[in-house]
Amino acid sequence: MSTATPIQNTPTAEGGERARSFLLHIAAWPWRVVNWFGGSVERHWQNITAALVQVWANKTRSVLTALGIIIAVTSTITVVSFVQGFGNYATDMLRGFGTNLVFVVPQMPSGSNGRMMLRTNMDLADVNAVGTQCDKIRRITPLMFSSVSVEYGNEKIPGVNLRGATEQFQTIRRFYADEGRFFGPIDVDNGAYVCVLGRDVLKELGADETIIGDYIFLNEHRFKVLGLLEKKGAAFDEAQDRIVLIPHTTGIKMFPFLSRFLPFALETTSEKDVEEASLQITSVLRTRHNIGPGQPNDFRIIRQDEMLKDFEQVQMVATSVLAGIVGISLIVGGVGIMNIMLVSVTERTREIGLRKSIGGRRRDILAQFLTEAMVLSTLGGVVGILLGYSLCAIASLHPSMVEVKVPIWVVAIAIGFSAGVGIVFGIIPAFKAAILHPIDALRHE
Repeated sequence: MSTATPIQNTPTAEGGERARSFLLHIAAWPWRVVNWFGGSVERHWQNITAALVQVWANKTRSVLTALGIIIAVTSTITVVSFVQGFGNYATDMLRGFGTNLVFVVPQMPSGSNGRMMLRTNMDLADVNAVGTQCDKIRRITPLMFSSVSVEYGNEKIPGVNLRGATEQFQTIRRFYADEGRFFGPIDVDNGAYVCVLGRDVLKELGADETIIGDYIFLNEHRFKVLGLLEKKGAAFDEAQDRIVLIPHTTGIKMFPFLSRFLPFALETTSEKDVEEASLQITSVLRTRHNIGPGQPNDFRIIRQDEMLKDFEQVQMVATSVLAGIVGISLIVGGVGIMNIMLVSVTERTREIGLRKSIGGRRRDILAQFLTEAMVLSTLGGVVGILLGYSLCAIASLHPSMVEVKVPIWVVAIAIGFSAGVGIVFGIIPAFKAAILHPIDALRHE
């Protein structure tokens, strides 16, 4: 009688079994990840719920604890929003002047080079040469600056800003006449005694639009009023509406000594041509002023686009510095949270011991108290954000206030820092709770 021979596992069968086991292991990974994630979310949600219960059970203490965070976040949002609001107002104003606007002013070089030049001049011939030889310039006007007394009827106003220019000034600087008209090229060529008044001058004279066509006296010179400028408002402490505009040729008749000191303003053909236009202006003026290689310029070119970039840089630095100074108060709020959490650990020592005796792990205790600190600081941050929004909205209602908008990025930073403060200053109390021995904790009275 024959006996059955047992079947031996061949290497091929063993390899197939290992392959199937590996594939099953890989296929189970998504489910393991889902189960782990679901369990983690459930644990965190339980910790958050328990933290909210603790906050609600100790409402007064929670409010006082979070008060430092609330004040810090409110002040940070308010300060940053106000700085951004005023900064945006100023940059919008600069952009309104035109980013292709350029000013050229005579300027004595510093040091020994300036002393060797003795004086610096810029006359009408220089302005005309720049206007004709630089093809990247669209419009150009000389500028004359002075102050005069204005008389009309029985009213006399001292110290009014007087500006002499060509008819191109209204387009270059956006100073348009909304009543009457601006002076024209014929008025400029003839040196006519005509003028255009700003709205503040009109108001101080106690006059109205009927002054157009009538005559006023500027330093006892009789001028015909051609028009009234549209209201511009103040810009960088300059009262733009307290101004009288006249042809620069007329201004030179009144103040002959200014003919050798004529700065000018110009508008380039486009924003991208500002750099090339500046190089052309430099070349023309250095040639006309006989400035040799290596010698400094006796003039200064002020570009509106550079002013805008500089101002935006200042705005960014100011925002960062002020936000950093105000944000230091978050540390004070964090210390308050840490103190209260340490007290909470002491009060709940028996609870911690009970949890550990029924299988609670250190990491679970750590997560519970850390979550409570983070929830408390985050709630304080949310309240601070709401208060910051409210203060900015109320301030914006004032008619003289610029538009104050709360940037989204500062809200995100406020929430992030609030939660971060809870984690940083909650880790010590949470760790103290996690390392308690269950027997000692249960014996605690």
